[in-house]
Amino acid sequence: MPKASKETASKVEEMGVMEGRYEELGGYTVGFEMFREDADAAPLMKGLPDDRCQSPHWGYVVSGRVTFSYADREEVCEAGNAYYSEHFHIPAVIAGTEVIEFSPTKDYERTLEVIGKNMAAMQNA
Repeated sequence: MPKASKETASKVEEMGVMEGRYEELGGYTVGFEMFREDADAAPLMKGLPDDRCQSPHWGYVVSGRVTFSYADREEVCEAGNAYYSEHFHIPAVIAGTEVIEFSPTKDYERTLEVIGKNMAAMQNA
């Protein structure tokens, strides 16, 4: 049976404001993410359709708070909440937020490709 934990995840990403640990399980990417600082992902979504994340996510907020902004509403999830975030959102988190999140790998990779380009451009500016 495939499984993963924060300690055993094979891909570790240090992104300044956050640390992510990831593993693919059956076509889904599980992410263990911890945010050191407040973070609004809006600038990282530029260039995606509607400048919003293209992947749905199922997750659990271990600590802190995450806000998902949609074109017509905002949804706030706090520690202890399980959530489903549909396509076309922009996440924002407060410092100290930790989430465990499951995302369809193919959808998530398309979003991460644009995020990576935007992060590189910001670091070179």
